[in-house]
Amino acid sequence: MADRIQLDLPILLPDVPDAKDTCVERLTSSLQEHVGIDRAHVATATNGEPDCLCIHYDPDAVSLPRIRQMAKSLGTEITDQYGHLVWGVEGITHPRRARTIAKRLRGINGVLEAEASAAERIRVEYDRDATGEEPIRDVLRSMGVRVRGDVLDARDLAPNETTEGHDHATDEEHEHDHSGIFGEKTELIFAIVAGVCVAAGFGLSFVGGVSEWIPWGLYVGGYVFGGYYTVREAVDTLRVGDFEVDFLMLVAAGGAAALGKWLEGAFLLFLFSLGHALEHYAMGRARQAIESLAELAPATALVRRDGAEEEISVDDLRIGDTVIVKPNERIPADGFVTDGESAVNQAPVTGESVPVDKQPVETPDAVDDPTDLGAAHRVYAGTINGSGALTVRVTKRAGESTISRVVQMVTEAEAEKAPTERFTDRFERIFVPAVLALVAVLLFAWIPLNETFADSFYRAMAVLVAASPCALAIATPSAVLSGVARAGQGGVLVKGGGPLERLGRLGALAFDKTGTLTEGKPRVTDVRPYNGTLEEELLRVAVATEQLSDHPLAEAVVRHGQEHLDGRSLPDATGLESITGRGIRASLGGVPVYVGKDTLFDEIDGSSLPEALRETVESLESKGRTTMIVRKGETYLGVIGLADTPRQGAADVVERLRQLDIRRMVMISGDNQRVVDAVAETLGIDEARGDLLPDDKVDTVRVLQNDEDVAMVGDGVNDAPAMANASVGIAMGAAGSDVALETADVALMADDLSRLPFAVGLSRQTRRVITQNLWIALGMVAVLVPATIFGLDIGPAVVLHEGSTLLVVGNALRLLRYSP
Repeated sequence: MADRIQLDLPILLPDVPDAKDTCVERLTSSLQEHVGIDRAHVATATNGEPDCLCIHYDPDAVSLPRIRQMAKSLGTEITDQYGHLVWGVEGITHPRRARTIAKRLRGINGVLEAEASAAERIRVEYDRDATGEEPIRDVLRSMGVRVRGDVLDARDLAPNETTEGHDHATDEEHEHDHSGIFGEKTELIFAIVAGVCVAAGFGLSFVGGVSEWIPWGLYVGGYVFGGYYTVREAVDTLRVGDFEVDFLMLVAAGGAAALGKWLEGAFLLFLFSLGHALEHYAMGRARQAIESLAELAPATALVRRDGAEEEISVDDLRIGDTVIVKPNERIPADGFVTDGESAVNQAPVTGESVPVDKQPVETPDAVDDPTDLGAAHRVYAGTINGSGALTVRVTKRAGESTISRVVQMVTEAEAEKAPTERFTDRFERIFVPAVLALVAVLLFAWIPLNETFADSFYRAMAVLVAASPCALAIATPSAVLSGVARAGQGGVLVKGGGPLERLGRLGALAFDKTGTLTEGKPRVTDVRPYNGTLEEELLRVAVATEQLSDHPLAEAVVRHGQEHLDGRSLPDATGLESITGRGIRASLGGVPVYVGKDTLFDEIDGSSLPEALRETVESLESKGRTTMIVRKGETYLGVIGLADTPRQGAADVVERLRQLDIRRMVMISGDNQRVVDAVAETLGIDEARGDLLPDDKVDTVRVLQNDEDVAMVGDGVNDAPAMANASVGIAMGAAGSDVALETADVALMADDLSRLPFAVGLSRQTRRVITQNLWIALGMVAVLVPATIFGLDIGPAVVLHEGSTLLVVGNALRLLRYSP
């Protein structure tokens, strides 16, 4: 029989960014080639620990120490041979440029894989024997891309880790900022100068006595300033064998110059460069919305060490440090409160609109797992303290805090292409060569149409402008970037365009009950005295007995009694005896007391359960209550009903989701069907399915998916299998929970169900914007191409073409202001 061993991946492959990297596949494949090893695969951690390499082996064929030695040796060999770079960069201002840069990097001898995104993130895997970091930097420099030296990845370097793949930018690189001599605004300034040249040349052409060379010189200036960045982009794309929009525009402008239409060519390059500059500005706006999250945490913290207080960088904070947070200051690190009380504004991280009251834990030194603490004790980096001073014990380093994890994941999400974007990329790769073929055909239109070659050439250039898919290229990424950014601002983490689009077309939602739609802990809902017993007497006996027990139902009864007995003294109960599955027995002043289910009283000696009391029990249970009957001696005092009550506002959330056209809502739970039915009826849920095991929940989700896209809403841990099988997995209360952040496609940072309609509504709006943008982009091409074929001049074609691009970008930016 095969044994298994699990080894930490970050130890075996310290430089590998994540478990999806091809080096992990190399390691597993190499291990499986050895005799005695049946299988090697990645086991995704479910408890916040690092991913593990799980190895199945035959202990009779290979020993455990040999397995460890092989894995370590192969890991070292792979790490020595393959380098990995994960860089934040500056200079990738557009998805088209990201594609060009990635393709150029993949063309370097020795580079095995390269990815670049408009989120200004580059990831490269390379063979150290064939190339190194410098050739990669050289290519980036030649394309005007600068490596950012401050933020590279969310991971901290290990103490003995080299800086390979994590180097800081040099001064020379700072001088090669792609944006140019006027900084980030250079492209926009060049476009404006081109416009001034075009306008001045056009105006002077009507002034008598002015040499025709002067307007021509100004038009040439328009070509130079308007075409500078366009030429750079075109050269880069041509070097990797692509024909992008920039190349099409240069051909059209060159054609206009060849015909002596210098004004129209300069006007084309002016509008194209202006449109590009404004596109880049708009994409930058969306990126800044994310970068603003990274700036939430303060740069320094007031820490108390060895009895003295000193201000240090948050990067120097250690787990276990004690930091002092003054009133109205931002909290510098994740941790829990050890002293002081205050209300903390958690909106920057969780999106909660109401400040959350914080209080110290009773025994700070006894806290083993901070994730088990309640919301009243835990605080997060970047949130804003209220009017009281707090003392906080740090539980996570700066790079591992909740806000750092969110920023990292949102940055990665920006780089993930949505299905619609992948479709438009494929469409562009076919469309652009087709446009060039059409233009080539139109160049010979003078033969059948009996016109001059110049007229046919002009028409072909006009078609080239009209058919350029500028708006199409920016339609989806601008909307996805804005949608993901707005979600992050609202306390919702959406892991990319794919989940965002799928969430936007949901037809059904499956909810876990406990802790999602309900509070997750029982509460006393009914106290029914029997046969003249006072309610106070029933509670006093029940609380005195139940406070000896540690059962969750007993804790609920004690909590209710403390709230309603006003501190009155309780009798002393002794001799607690648990009757498994039915209740408990104790003694009050020598008199036996029984508290439990109705079945308990059918088994013990003494008077039987009165019929009237039995009817009360059945009435409460029909409403989904758990019942506890109390008998003292031979006297029945009454019955107490308990339930896991619905969350405040849950019914309103269900109604808002229905208004968002979620047609079917299903509650799935392991609780008994009667309890589930009662909660569903209270909340207005369409269907309720109880008595479900985890596998049954997965089957239920799969059945629902046969009809339409369905999302599973749970806590990200117990419901992980069902969430993984849904179209979209949505985790609640992800703030501070590594597991929930890793598990879900969408994470609601606050333990607040009201964020769910916001997330669904935003995704619906994003999907509408993407659809609108595609209609605008394709519609304009469909109108302009035949219009230019039948004689529309380049000038109007350029205005309409660039106008559609700016309209698409402006439409996408509306998502940054979305409110439900």
